[in-house]
Formats: sequence, C-alpha cells, structure tokens
Amino acid sequence: MFINFLFFTLQGLISITISAVLPTLRPPPCPTQVNCKEASALQLWVLYISLLLSSLGSGGIRPCVVTFAADQFDMTKSSAAARSWNLFNWYYFSMGMATLTALTFVVYIQDNVGWGWGLGVPTIAMALSIIAFLVGSPLYNNIKPAGSPLVRLAQVIVAAVKKRKEVVPENPALLYENRELDAAISLHGRLVHTNQFNHATDSKPPNLWKLATVHRVEELKCIIRMLPIWAAGIALIATSSHLHSFTVLQARSMERHLSHSFQIPPASMSIFGNITMLVGLVMYERLFVPFARRFTGNPSGITCLQRMGVGFVVNILVTVVASFVEIKRKAVAADHNLLDDPKAIIPISIFWLVPQFFLHGVADVFISVGHLEFLYDQSPESMRSTAAALYWIAISMGNYIGTLMVSLVHKYSGKKSNWLPDRNLNRGRLEYYYWLVSGIQVINLLYYVICSWLYTYKPLEEVSEICKEEDKEVLAGDKIPSMILDSTNAHGEVELGRNETA
Repeated sequence: MFINFLFFTLQGLISITISAVLPTLRPPPCPTQVNCKEASALQLWVLYISLLLSSLGSGGIRPCVVTFAADQFDMTKSSAAARSWNLFNWYYFSMGMATLTALTFVVYIQDNVGWGWGLGVPTIAMALSIIAFLVGSPLYNNIKPAGSPLVRLAQVIVAAVKKRKEVVPENPALLYENRELDAAISLHGRLVHTNQFNHATDSKPPNLWKLATVHRVEELKCIIRMLPIWAAGIALIATSSHLHSFTVLQARSMERHLSHSFQIPPASMSIFGNITMLVGLVMYERLFVPFARRFTGNPSGITCLQRMGVGFVVNILVTVVASFVEIKRKAVAADHNLLDDPKAIIPISIFWLVPQFFLHGVADVFISVGHLEFLYDQSPESMRSTAAALYWIAISMGNYIGTLMVSLVHKYSGKKSNWLPDRNLNRGRLEYYYWLVSGIQVINLLYYVICSWLYTYKPLEEVSEICKEEDKEVLAGDKIPSMILDSTNAHGEVELGRNETA
C-alpha cells in the first residue's frame, strides 16, 4: 500500500512542480546593448497553446490526485482514527515542497543558466513523472467508475419533481432502498435517510428518472449542504489574491539586498509563506493534533469546520498587517521625499513584508487543508473527484473575483486620489484597499460561522455497521441479500461480490 502511494506521490509531486513553475518562467531582462526582437504571432501562439495545455493538464490531474491517493488507503473512520498521520496534511505538504522546488531550483536555473534549460528541466521532470506513473500503475488499487455522478444527480432532481405531490411516510422503513443497485457507488457504506421521500413496492428494477433510492437522494443532499461552505472559500481566495500582485509591487520599491551583490527577487517573497506552511503542517500534525485531542477527544484534534474557521480568522490578520506595513512604507518614502518617484528604492527592508507571508502560511495550514479535507470527507463516496474539482474551481473563481475587485476599486476610487494608481503606488491608497478586503473577510467569516452552525454532517452507515445489522437479521431467520467487498483482483481493482445468506 505504501509502495503504491510512493509511486503516485512521486508522479503527483513532479506534475505539481510543473504547474507551479510555469507562471514563474520568464525570459531574463533584455540588456540595453542587445536589440531585442518582438515575439512573432507564431511564437505567441505557441506560448498561448502551451499555457492552455498546462491548464488542461492541471485540470485533469489536481481533482483526481488526492482522491486517487486516498483510494490506496482504508479511509473509514476507524482506520483513519487509528493512524498517526493525516493524508490531506501530507498531500498539501507535498504540494508545498513542489512549489518550493519550482520557486528556487528551477527559477535559479532559468535566471543563471538560460531560458532553454528553464523550460527543459520541467519537460524532463514531466517525462520522469510519466515513467513513475507507468511503473507504479500495476500496483495501484483501482476502483472502477460506476456511471456519471452528474447523471445520478439529474435523475434525483427529475424524480423529486415528478413526485413533489407525494406524502412523506412517517415510517422511514417505507422509503425505497436497493443495496444491490447502489453497491457500486457505496463501497464503504451507504448514506442513510434524513428527511426526504421515495417509495416503491415493485421488485422490478426501477426507472431511475422516476424513482430514486435513499442513497442517491442523500448524494444530492450532501452536495447541496456543502455548497454554502464551499462558497465561503471563494470569497477567501478573492481577498487573498493581492499576495501575487500588489505585494510584488511593494517589494520592488523596498531595499532587497542581502549582501553587496545579492538581492531578493520580488516575486520570490512567496517562499516565506511556503516555508511557513511546510513547517506549520508538520507542527500541526505532530504537536497541535495530539494536544487538541486531549481536550476534544477527536482523533483529528478539531473538526474540519473548526480548522477552516481558524484559517478564516488568521487570514483577516494577514490583510490587517499588510495595511500597516503599507502605511509604514509610504511614511519612510515621505521622510526621504520619494513619494513622487515611482522607480525609487525606499530605504525600508523588504523583510517588513515577511509577517504577512508568515500569517498567510499559517492560514494555509488551517483553511486550505481543512477545506480540501471537508469536501472529500463530506462528499458522497462516488463524487469525491467532483468535490476535489470544486476545491480548485473555488480557487479559480476566487482569483477571477479578486481581479474584478481590483478593477472596480481602480475605476471608482477616483482619478486624483486613486487607491490603486497605474504608475506610482506611492501616491495610491493601497492600505484602504487592504481595509476594504479585511471588512469583506469579516462579513465572510460571519457568513461562514452561520453556515457551519447550521451544517449537518453526512449521515453515513459504514460497511462494518451494515454487516453487524445484517448478522442480527440473519440470526432472526430472514434472507438478506447484501453486497460485500472481496479482495482486490490481479489488476488491483476492487471487485464486488453478492453474498446471500439465509
């Protein structure tokens, strides 16, 4: 099992490294004595197509990598509680290591060796990842797909509309369940009824567009319950997007020398947040969880929702600290009469920006990992890749909304005293933007607290619990057909077997 995970982690680590390094790859500045040629239309098309292919590849890998890795382990509650480590912590740790490699080793090659090797190294690494994937493929535990989850959701919606006038029975035992029909989409346990009606007395296979089982109805309800929590993550990403834009502009105007000949690249400041996240994940796993477990009794220390809530609070501190740093930066610029010189290097250390990156790394330990684990844990078993895709969709939507926020603030904050001016950040009001973002995050936090308070966790009856229930019924003399898990076959695929007892 660990060999499977090792191969898969290696492949995923390299793939994520490629995704992380592509935005950083950039040609070195053109020397003044060299006549630089503008890129031709063909060269631009090659660049755009490569970026498009990278996006398509990331869209295929990222939603599946964590769920496929989880398939290599027993993720039932009892098994997860017995482990001393959390899969999602280590998955995010691997992502952080990949990003750190991209921002240091690969960028160093790009800047000091050449543009060709800057692209060549990721190409070679991607080829190695394909080899690692092919070598490890026979060892993986592969679960066969059981149809489109989107079709099942649509079937439940259509069936619910058709039966909207039906009366819900008081006895939940009258609701329609078919374990054999749902076996392929409930390998580890079935979702139990909460408060919705479907009923049948015919033993023939039902028309799923007219009649849905309890398990399939609960799949849809799980997704609906998750959406408000998921939406809170979109607003969080939108209000954090400035770390990749305005912070870089601030860094360019600050003193960046570590020695007479070496200075920190502005875009490399995110390394501090990345390192903090890596160290924080280890400390969370080894120190915080055992400490919190003594008080909460929860094997994970705290719940996913509590973990996300801490991340929301810390992320508010990020923008508050960022606003005070900007005030300090402009005050130093004013003292040295540099406010009207957008290209001037203000005599203030770039390390003033480190605290906000430190806090952002701490926030990632809580919010990013907690959000991903929440979506995986609370999604239906057959829709976990879809839930992981929602995580990355939230990040994409948040970045687009963040860009829209910047555009609106730039447009409507005035021409004379624009908060986000085009050319001279020293004459802007960037701290006002940070305060605006902080206010939005406070509102988002209140929204999240309300959603968390009202949230109902997924009602799951695991396979072990079902077997105990069936054993009792067998002893009573009933004939109970059930679906159980057999051992994996020679190809590592999980097979289902029908066990009829009398």
